[in-house]
Amino acid sequence: MSKNSLMFAAKLLGLASVLLLSACERPPATSVQHGYAGSGMVQVYNPRAVEKSIAANEVPEAAPPADAEGPKAGKIYQNVKVLGDLSVGQFTRLMANMTAWIAPEQGCAYCHNPANFADDSKYTKVVARKMVEMTQHINTDWKSHVSQTGVTCYTCHRGNPVPKDIWFTADNEPKGANFIGDTAGQNKAAKTVGLSSLPNDPFTPFLLGKEEIRVNGNTALPTGNRQSIKQAEWTFGLMMHMSSSLGVNCTYCHNTRSIAQWEGGPPQRVTAWHGIRMARDLNLNYLTPLTDVFPAHRKGELGDVAKLNCATCHQGAYKPLFGAGMLKDHPELGRDTQLADTPPVKAAKAALQASAAAPAVKR
Repeated sequence: MSKNSLMFAAKLLGLASVLLLSACERPPATSVQHGYAGSGMVQVYNPRAVEKSIAANEVPEAAPPADAEGPKAGKIYQNVKVLGDLSVGQFTRLMANMTAWIAPEQGCAYCHNPANFADDSKYTKVVARKMVEMTQHINTDWKSHVSQTGVTCYTCHRGNPVPKDIWFTADNEPKGANFIGDTAGQNKAAKTVGLSSLPNDPFTPFLLGKEEIRVNGNTALPTGNRQSIKQAEWTFGLMMHMSSSLGVNCTYCHNTRSIAQWEGGPPQRVTAWHGIRMARDLNLNYLTPLTDVFPAHRKGELGDVAKLNCATCHQGAYKPLFGAGMLKDHPELGRDTQLADTPPVKAAKAALQASAAAPAVKR
């Protein structure tokens, strides 16, 4: 072999090595044990990836609180169907925050008709109103998942009119000759399932439908065990999505001794269980009903609206915004149950209780 041929082969080998390693993370990596020694409960992190994730999950500085006294927004402004019980100051503050969280470049006109703010002709205003209701519902009725940390519009939007991570039902019907049968979107190397050959739409069965999320059946065949290999593959696809969405590996929620068993597993698995059901609830009762409101260019290839999954809120962090709670600064997004937990209200209640407990003064 000539010298030139050897040099060409060496360059080709070097290029191949670069391509093979391009999908791998460059060291160093660090690990954190969060379970009993020997249980394999270890999370592996890359410091560079963590650094980027922290920068992407910074929380904007909260505006000073508004005075709760004064006339109510529902009495002053027209067509206030949600949040009308807030004072004008509180209402104005929240509208300014929503603009900064969702449409900082477009401004108020993204949702409102500048000539008539009461007008509902823009679909974005109708959607925004429903999303405020959805946010209140999450913070009030899904504490089993969001606890007291809660969520705000910023949790998902991060300054974008449309959240970065959304999904539509995939059109996986066979094209042309259909003798190959239902492929379920396999072998498409979709990002939703980590570029693997798993079914590319693990969301429709579980986050819209109520398919059982399991690999093993509860009973022996043939007593009703319907956990097929294909169903297991859909489950693995959902698990891969959850892993990448939270920036964690399987042992964040599962004990390696037995992935299927709940006994001995981390508490995060219970939180995730509630999160799956919360996502299903929101998709079915808040997003899907907006199908006729959204224009065609905002819908998927099957005509469905955008829906949410774990990545919509988490965006690579084990807790959205790494657990920074914005709800405490925006209690109006948690309905009255959250308003009652704010420090000013607590102080007022304490004063009333102290006054009631004080001995009566004779006059």
